[in-house]
Amino acid sequence: MIASPDAVQVIATLWLMVILGWISLWDISHLRIPDLANGLLVLSGLGIAAVTTGGWPISQLIGLTIGFAVFAGLGEVYFRRTGVDGLGLGDAKLLAAAGAWLGWAALPGLVALSALSALSYALILKRQKLAFGPWLSASFLLQWCVQTFT
Repeated sequence: MIASPDAVQVIATLWLMVILGWISLWDISHLRIPDLANGLLVLSGLGIAAVTTGGWPISQLIGLTIGFAVFAGLGEVYFRRTGVDGLGLGDAKLLAAAGAWLGWAALPGLVALSALSALSYALILKRQKLAFGPWLSASFLLQWCVQTFT
């Protein structure tokens, strides 16, 4: 027996919460995002999209590609100009995973919310360096819940 789409979405949300929680805590502690966590998110996101759409998740495949390319490119440009890592590849992989779950159209809003909330936090607490993974994770989870349950 195949689970109903509603059950699939609830289980997927719980899975997403666990992995994003792991990513957030790890990034806060180590300023790195585990490749295993990002890989699990990419594979599960594409799998869930394939199951729920009944075919190739084209929007999610495009989102995965664009998400990685944009953040990896921005991180590389920033590093070449300053000699300092601004966005790491873990952040690019996390945005790729978000694209695999949400599709490409959700990425601009997710990035805007993540950036504005992280910037506000940094300005209020006068922080020059912070983990961006938790901000991406929170925006990712929020966008998933809005898309899925409204």
